[in-house]
This record gives sequence, C-alpha cells and structure tokens, in this order.
Amino acid sequence: MEFVADIHLHSQFSRATSRDLNLENLHRWSALKGISVVGTGDFTHPEWLAEIKQKLVPAEEGLYQLDLSFRDPVEEKLPDSCRGEVRFLLTVEISCIYKKNGRTRKVHNVVCLPDFNAVDELNRRLGASGNLKSDGRPILGLDCRDLLEICLECCPEVLFIPAHVWTPHFAALGASSGFDSLEECFEDLLPHIYAIETGLSSDPPMNNRLSTLDHYALVSNSDAHSPPKLGREATLFDTELSYSSMTSALRDRDSQRFGGTLEFYPQEGKYHLDGHRKCGVRWTPAQTLNANGRCPECGRNLTVGTMHRIHLLADRPPDDPRAPHRYFECLIALDEVISSCIGVGAKSKRVQGIYFHLLEQLGPELPLLRRVDPECIARCGQSVIAEGIRRTRSGEVSIAPGYDGEYGVIEVFTAEERQRLEGNEKLFDLASAIDH
Repeated sequence: MEFVADIHLHSQFSRATSRDLNLENLHRWSALKGISVVGTGDFTHPEWLAEIKQKLVPAEEGLYQLDLSFRDPVEEKLPDSCRGEVRFLLTVEISCIYKKNGRTRKVHNVVCLPDFNAVDELNRRLGASGNLKSDGRPILGLDCRDLLEICLECCPEVLFIPAHVWTPHFAALGASSGFDSLEECFEDLLPHIYAIETGLSSDPPMNNRLSTLDHYALVSNSDAHSPPKLGREATLFDTELSYSSMTSALRDRDSQRFGGTLEFYPQEGKYHLDGHRKCGVRWTPAQTLNANGRCPECGRNLTVGTMHRIHLLADRPPDDPRAPHRYFECLIALDEVISSCIGVGAKSKRVQGIYFHLLEQLGPELPLLRRVDPECIARCGQSVIAEGIRRTRSGEVSIAPGYDGEYGVIEVFTAEERQRLEGNEKLFDLASAIDH
C-alpha cells in the first residue's frame, strides 16, 4: 500500500517544543495531514516512554497504534474525510557532542527501533553516558560511531539515520561541527547506515552533487516541534505496513517500494544560504568566498549554509546525468498557501477557518496539496487558492531564501496580484462568514 511516513519529530519533553505534543495530538494531526506512520520521538525520555507504553498497543510488526480508549475520542472529533489508519514507530533523535580529530563535533542522529525490548536495552546502555531525563533529545558525549555500535548491539535491525545531514551546527556533514565525509564520522560501521535525511534546507538534486551519497536512500521528515508542523517534509512508501518492510525498502533503495520524498522548497529552510542574522546579511556562496567568510558589518564568521557546504564537497555539477534518479516533490504547507492568497497570517482565524473547511470537503492536507484537481478546490469557493496550489506544484513561487537560522519567506502571490484577485467574492465571503 502507498503511504506517507514522518518519523523524525519530538514530544513535549524536548526543549523548545509545544506542550501539545502528546500522542493524541500526534494521531490527530497525522490524520489531518494524511500521514500513516508517525514517529513517537524522544523514546529515551523516561516520562515520555512511560506514556508511550501506557497509550500505545501493538499493531503490525514493529508498529503501534493508540489504544482504543485514547483513540476513539480523537477520531470522534476528526472530519469524516480525514479518518484513516495511523501507526506509530518508536523513534528518538540523539545529539552527540564530542571531540574527534582535533575538533568538537555536534551531530544529531535519528534512531528507530521495532520493539520496547530494544528500546529498554538501549536506554539502559545510554543512561550510563548521560542524563536521559534532562531533554527529550538527549545530549551525550558519545562518538557517533560508538553510538551506532551500541544501537547495533541492542538491535541489529536498528534504522540509524544521520539527521538533517547538512545543517551547519548539528549534522554529520555540517559546516561548523561536522565532517567532510560520512566515512570520517562512522568509520568501519558506515555500511550499517543506508539512509540519510536531507533536512529542510536541502533537496535530492543538491545531494546528488556528491557521488559518495549515491548508495544511500534520501529520506525527509518534519523534525516537528509542534503538531501542526507534521508532514512539512515526509517520506513515501509503497509496502506493507511494517517496520521490516519499510527498512528493507530503504536498504534496497527499491523504487517500487521506496517512493521518494516530500520536501520543503530548500530555499525556505533556515540554513539554505550563508549569512549573519543579527546583521541582516544573506549571501550566496560566491559572495561569502569573496569576503573570506567574514560578515561585512561586524567582521565575525558567517554561518555557512547548505548550498555552500554542498558546493565545497561536490564532485559533480548540478543536474549531472550520472546522478541517480530520486523522486521528490516540493510542497508548501496549505496554511502558508492560503495565507499568501488572502494576505493575512498563516495562524490567523481566517486562514485556519479556510484550512479546516477545505479538509472537511476534500480530505487530508498532503493528498490535497499533491493530487486534488484544482477545479475541485475552486468548486469549494476557493478559486484563488486553487490557483495558488497549482503554482506551488509547478514551482511558480517567489522565495527570499533562509539563512543563519532564519526561515525563507515564500510568496505565492504578490501584493499586486492579490489586489487584482480581490474581486473573487466567493473566497472572501467564506472568510467573512468564518470570522463571524
């Protein structure tokens, strides 16, 4: 069966995350988004793990679902159009901070396991290396290679994924604290890694510029810190619903079972270009190189973004025909599309009202963004939004790229275009009715 998975995310026990990140809301928002397999996140945290064990029950091999007593109240409040099977996969992101080859390394990895026995054993082993209670994303002084070895000893079937692999400050290939190759990071155990995560600021064509990455499946996940951010990036499968089916599809890079990724436009990511946020400097790699990496305002080092980092390590030009074919789609979140269409904030009452109206009429967000005929959206009284979704599918958008921790800003419609389109009475009549 075809389905969408988002397995890198967090719970309310991670720093800088929403208090709404509980299992009920993960189920609810997975259904609203059209996600079939969602990660639990944070299984190393003892309080969160206790909640996971209390509320989840076994489903298919290596997957879990909410117990009926917790699931039914959530399902009752979902629109009929968005009710679907939601499964949980046991996952955690681990932050490794350590010294290697004369440099301090800060690398995040996602660990996925098929059962609680493996989770309990891993937590027992990791508890000797750091305080698992302090953060849902534990910070450990472990070499990434040693963390992988421990995971393999606890469960040979572990799915171990270098997270947001190009992010400057916390990634295996990051400019500020990573390595110049995965081999340097994971050494002799590198063959046990068969998938890497693109992160919000890179996409498959950017990763294709490195031939050393040809033998890895590229996956994408939301790294959500609040439930509505689920599915902003995700991975496509066409397998049975099971842990082993998903992991074998990734290991084999079988295009019949591993369908590719749903991506941010990478320019929207927080670290796409170089820059210095405090000084408002956003530069291309060429500009940074010409200035020897220094901010023109304060003289400090600029944060080197993913585009620059990939350029430095690449051994292929863009669009090289030798690169593997990797299916992907770039999406913009539905509330952001609506926001650009009507010119008010994505979290405003008006936008949220239209958002849920469309879901009630047409089904979950990801299928709506990817497949629903724009004419069907227009027939819901949303002709401007229908055009906005058509534009996002074809890449007809304008983006001021992200840099140094600042998200990029996307425009589907300019202010001038919105003024010309304000004669569409159906859109604004609906918005006015929702406001009242």
